[in-house]
Amino acid sequence: MKLIPYNFKNEILLRINKIKSILKDSASDAILVASNANIYYTTGRFFRGYIYIPVDKAPIWFIIKPNVYEEEDGIFYIRKPEDINTILKSQGYDTPVSIALEENDLSYSDVIRLKAIFPDSVLTNGSPLLKKARMVKTEWELNEMKEDGLHQSKVYGEVKDCYHQGMTDLELQIEIEKRLRLEGSLGVSRVSGNLMEINLGSVISGANADNPGPYEFTMGGEGVHPALPVGANNSIILKGHTVMIDMNGAFNGYQSDMTRVWSLGETSDLALKAHACSLKILRKLEKEALPGVPVKDLYFIAMEIVNEDSLQEFFMGHKSQVGFIGHGVGIELNELPVLTPKSKDILEENMTIAIEPKFVIPQVGAVGVENTYIVTNTGLENITIFPEDIQKF
Repeated sequence: MKLIPYNFKNEILLRINKIKSILKDSASDAILVASNANIYYTTGRFFRGYIYIPVDKAPIWFIIKPNVYEEEDGIFYIRKPEDINTILKSQGYDTPVSIALEENDLSYSDVIRLKAIFPDSVLTNGSPLLKKARMVKTEWELNEMKEDGLHQSKVYGEVKDCYHQGMTDLELQIEIEKRLRLEGSLGVSRVSGNLMEINLGSVISGANADNPGPYEFTMGGEGVHPALPVGANNSIILKGHTVMIDMNGAFNGYQSDMTRVWSLGETSDLALKAHACSLKILRKLEKEALPGVPVKDLYFIAMEIVNEDSLQEFFMGHKSQVGFIGHGVGIELNELPVLTPKSKDILEENMTIAIEPKFVIPQVGAVGVENTYIVTNTGLENITIFPEDIQKF
């Protein structure tokens, strides 16, 4: 098995050169990549091991498992990370003056162990550098995410067929998960941060939308067990309730993020007003979110519209509100930039962001739309195309 297919080598080279450029700007001589998401980003595959990327030479890959790949230049099999330094010296690589490690993504013990491999090097935090590299997507990555959006939209088109009278939110979620897997979903939603856990997404109905969760998610939900207190809580979907469906695809190592709302019969006027406000925000931001615009401006634009409609009590939660309106999307569901009022990021062409202006209406449920967008020179390009009105079961 070839580690990198021939037609993918140029793509990997683009990413490596981007990382090298960021390393130079940060005054780091090299970075040692070890986390799952970043190994996938730098190789297009996942294996247990490490990627050593120096500023001035070709990267070297150290693979622990599996040992099924054909031998290629710059690839070495190791038993343990302590073998890395010996191989680097044998290949003529100088000891870096400063080495970046993923301090935010690895355990403390892992960081200490890897630092010991480079006892004479200054340790710097490489996690922000890799997040910055992944923030702007290549053409290949954009195509993967567009494909993901197509699959996700297809399954959303089957949601009404998944429902039957007397169904619980959990039963509905299971049926949607089945459709996602049959459509090709890998079944895992990678998220950034060791304090965030999620399955394939959330189906939240009625009053459950007002149950705050422990994670920085827009919608909480009680969940069905204290071990994962988020999302559906096995309550029956009742007439007048809204059902917010925020199910992820994860079909190809990348992700798109989309939320739509259904209701059982007619819902409240307040819910309809809030949903219309969400669409108003999206239409405005689709025009205003251009390269060069500060990310924080998107938050303030959204809040201005919410305040004009006097809906701030219900915006981004009710009992518990979050201070953002969206986030980057890619290999992980929650990447940079985060659309907060304190963000220092500036929009760039080919960033991919999910914008999710949502509202919680007590005893009715959650409303609002989430789309995944590509930042272009003419505005935002939606890659999660699906009807945005509240649909009925």
